[in-house]
This record gives sequence, C-alpha cells and structure tokens, in this order.
Amino acid sequence: MRLAGKSAIVTGAASGFGAGIATKFLAEGAQVMIADINGEAARTFAEETGGIPFRVDVSNGTSVTDMVQAAMTAFGTVDILVNNAGVTHLPAAMEEVSEEDFDRVFAVNCKSVYLTARALVPHLKAAGKGAILNVASTAGVSPRPRLNWYNASKGWMNTATKTMAVELAPDGIRVNALNPVAGETPLLASFMGEDTPEMRAKFLSTIPIGRFSTPEDMGNAAAYLCSDEASMVTGVCMEVDGGRCI
Repeated sequence: MRLAGKSAIVTGAASGFGAGIATKFLAEGAQVMIADINGEAARTFAEETGGIPFRVDVSNGTSVTDMVQAAMTAFGTVDILVNNAGVTHLPAAMEEVSEEDFDRVFAVNCKSVYLTARALVPHLKAAGKGAILNVASTAGVSPRPRLNWYNASKGWMNTATKTMAVELAPDGIRVNALNPVAGETPLLASFMGEDTPEMRAKFLSTIPIGRFSTPEDMGNAAAYLCSDEASMVTGVCMEVDGGRCI
C-alpha cells in the first residue's frame, strides 16, 4: 500500500500501459481517475477496478481542465499525474508522413503535457507536493528510422520532463519519465506497420532480455517513481526496455 491516501490521474488508462499503471496504483492503495478518450472503455475498466472514469481529449485544453476539476471534486486533491496517453504515425519516410498525422502526434504526445501542467501545477504548488510521470519511449532515446516524428515527440517529452523537474523541484513537485520499449498495447501494430510473427521477431531481436515491455512492468516502475520511496528522485527518464537502449 505504498500509495495509500494518494489520488492520481492516469491518462490513456483504459488500455495498454495506462491500464497497467492504473491497476498497480489501485493495488497500492491510491484513488485513481481512469481518463481516456474512449469513454466507454474508461467506464468499463473503472467498473472492473474501482477507479473513477472520465472521458478526456488530452489535446484539448477545455477537456483537460474539466478532467482536473473533476478529479479535484472527486478526490479533494490530486497528488499524482501520469501523462500516458499517446499516439504514433504509421512507419513511413519522414517526408511522406501527412501534416495531419504530424499535428496529431504532437498534439497528443507533447501539447498534452503542457495542457495538464497548466491545469494541475497550480494545485500541486499550493499543496507543496506532488509527482508527475510522463510516459515517453525508447524511441526518444535511441530512435529508429521511419518513425521520425513519433521519435521526436518522445524526445521532446524526455526534455520536457527534465526542465519541468528543475523548475518544479523548489515547489516540492517531482517530475520523472518512463521510456518503455514496444509492448502489447494498441499501438504495437502501428509501430510495426503490420503485426506478423516475422515483424514481432524483428522487434524482439533488438531487445536483449528478449520480450516486450508489459503493462505490469510499467505499473511497477510507475508505482516506485510516484511513491514517497522515490522522494529524492526527479528528472529521471527511466528506461524500462530490457536493455534495448544499451
């Protein structure tokens, strides 16, 4: 019960890594808002786990503000924010990715971090404490071809994490990031272009431990970074990647 008495917002929490993080937080005693653009999936998952559902578009300022206000109303305070929601574009030469796809990737993966900070940081500053966790990617640490703009968005997220950590540390707010390798999430097929045994084998060959990241892996790492056990840890972009970035 490392998170007993704490409340958290997890975006993109209805599936994949977000669901793993939310499940772990609930098991560790936290109250959790299951925030997701798929409102029905958020409701279903919340009913199964005991979280509170909320439909949010993390690229929209009004929607993000409403999410934070709803969490404050439900919990009285918010101690933890996990910016997990993310999208990618299909593998393609950088100049062939459409402007629409580029804008969507940066709106969901980058602008969302600004929007959630704008909405929640004043509350965290007033409380004098809090933890923000950004879910980036090994793509932002050791990029691969044909996912150029997704890679860049996750590199942005790692840099944002460090600068947020430096600025918010005097206010008692810690900011860290996770860099998972590809995992069994709804984005896996998009990363690969096609989900075939051959493509999976190609991906796995780049991971020394020999398997994908799992939602449980992410939940375990997130629980540590957002707990008081990590009270001296801020600005860390932790690779949860089985050695992929070595």
